[in-house]
Amino acid sequence: MGWFSRRAAEPTTPTKLDREANREDLAQLEAFVASRRGVEFYLEPETTATDTTVVAIAHDGEWIRRRTGSPRVTGKIAQRHAVPLYEAARTGYPERMRAWNRAHPERHAR
Repeated sequence: MGWFSRRAAEPTTPTKLDREANREDLAQLEAFVASRRGVEFYLEPETTATDTTVVAIAHDGEWIRRRTGSPRVTGKIAQRHAVPLYEAARTGYPERMRAWNRAHPERHAR
């Protein structure tokens, strides 16, 4: 029986990113770093749906996630502001971020 031959061939469309990083994303990251203390960056790799992102986490656990476009751009921002940079897939996220999420459920629901 030809199970697979019964299905009509559909043209495949490559997945597109939802959007690429822009200057506003980078400006928001830099503003976060400048306005908070103890900020660390956690790099998240590009996926089929999202450009490379970084999660910036302050000393109290407050955080933002923004697209950066590439690990190189993230590294330059981290170096310019003397911010530690970690790979989220290797290190995970700090407990203070989860504690902040529990304390601010209205922000986490976005």
